[in-house]
Amino acid sequence: MFRKLIITITAILLIGILSACSQGEGTSNENSDKQTVKIGYFPNLTHIATIVALENKYFEDSFGENVEIETKTVSNGGLFMEAMTTKAIDVGTVGPGPLLNFYVKNPKFHIISGAVNGGAVLVASEDSNIEKLEDLDGKRVAIPVIGSTQDVMLRKALQTVNLKAKENGGTVELFAAAPADTATLFVQKSVDAAATQEPWGNILETQAKGKLLLDWDQFAWGKDSTNTVVAASEAFMGNKDLVTSYLKAHKQAVIFIQENPEEAQELVIKHIKDLTGKEINKEETAAAFKRLQVTTDVNEQVIQEMADISKEAGYITSNDIEGMIDLSHLNSIDN
Repeated sequence: MFRKLIITITAILLIGILSACSQGEGTSNENSDKQTVKIGYFPNLTHIATIVALENKYFEDSFGENVEIETKTVSNGGLFMEAMTTKAIDVGTVGPGPLLNFYVKNPKFHIISGAVNGGAVLVASEDSNIEKLEDLDGKRVAIPVIGSTQDVMLRKALQTVNLKAKENGGTVELFAAAPADTATLFVQKSVDAAATQEPWGNILETQAKGKLLLDWDQFAWGKDSTNTVVAASEAFMGNKDLVTSYLKAHKQAVIFIQENPEEAQELVIKHIKDLTGKEINKEETAAAFKRLQVTTDVNEQVIQEMADISKEAGYITSNDIEGMIDLSHLNSIDN
């Protein structure tokens, strides 16, 4: 059963590109008067707002009949930002870590709304002898991708117990591994712990005998830990009507999820099954959902601290992210 589950999860993350070929941001198609909006996201629970907006046709209704929607799924934030750089994605959901890493190099990408807070945990393997955060000294901890949001969150947590990553003169080894592979790494005793997003944290506990070290409301900034945001390219933001339409649909999805959590989870399960042919576990989805908070809010202080930590880690040369967060369109939407 464990092997079957891992194969299923891996298939979800490796779904790759599901969209049609790209056209310019919000530009007219050659053979029609329609504009094209390319929406990017990950096929997992922390991107539930995008998934619900697609499933309930909120984007379709908000944009109207003169806009064609294309979707593209990716497996990590680096790939998302690369796609946005090459204009294969106009707008969508991604972690703030990869976004700010790209913004410092090329300030043409912006956070225009929050999406999910929390949704990440720190889990220790059964045989690691890790009982508290200080016990990570000399251990190997899995992270999804170098420079990812969970990487930054782990570094924040380590700061509280005066620990650092090895590459920064410390004793904790950060090991990049796809979240779908982490359970296998636990079983093989290849890593001692993992900083990961849901539902992978729950799967580590239930399928790989992992021990919860820091729950979502304790890890890094706790309930203020920004896991997923809405990102938009500067070119897309040049069309105010499109930006407003996207955010109205996004906000509608957030409200729906807050008021109908069980139905929202069912939509995520359906959506992923439609994409991959595989059905994720309903009970595990429900358990993982309890570890996140769906919201449009953005804690700008937390985002700035993420930039500070990324600079200290050597991922970026500057922590100046002034202008990256632009909530003007979100704030203009009627409550």
